[in-house]
Amino acid sequence: MFDQARATKNGADEYGMKRYVMAFLKRGPNRDRPKAEADELQRLHMANIGRLAEEGKLVLAGPFLGDGDLRGIYIFDVETLEQAKQLTATDPAIKAGSLIMELVPWYGSAALMEVNGIHNTLAKTLM
Repeated sequence: MFDQARATKNGADEYGMKRYVMAFLKRGPNRDRPKAEADELQRLHMANIGRLAEEGKLVLAGPFLGDGDLRGIYIFDVETLEQAKQLTATDPAIKAGSLIMELVPWYGSAALMEVNGIHNTLAKTLM
């Protein structure tokens, strides 16, 4: 059943959709690091993900399984590629060249805006 208040809160258009920017995280050129340094970079990368999610800018994030060049995705709640580029610039793994990102405008369900809140009710341990 249609819920106008929820649709408005989540920025839905008449189809229940909205604009996002999707980021494909790819293996960067600077990945050869000592284990301790790589572990710390990963910790900082995850902390940045958490911060962006708390700020409501990062709607969804996750790694791809396996060890290919495509490492993961982000879905940003922003209208433009430039806004997404500014957010990706805050990622320590991007700054270090461990990851690079390809940004693509995307039109998807506005229901994704509720994923982080639902996720927090399912996770025993938050990253």
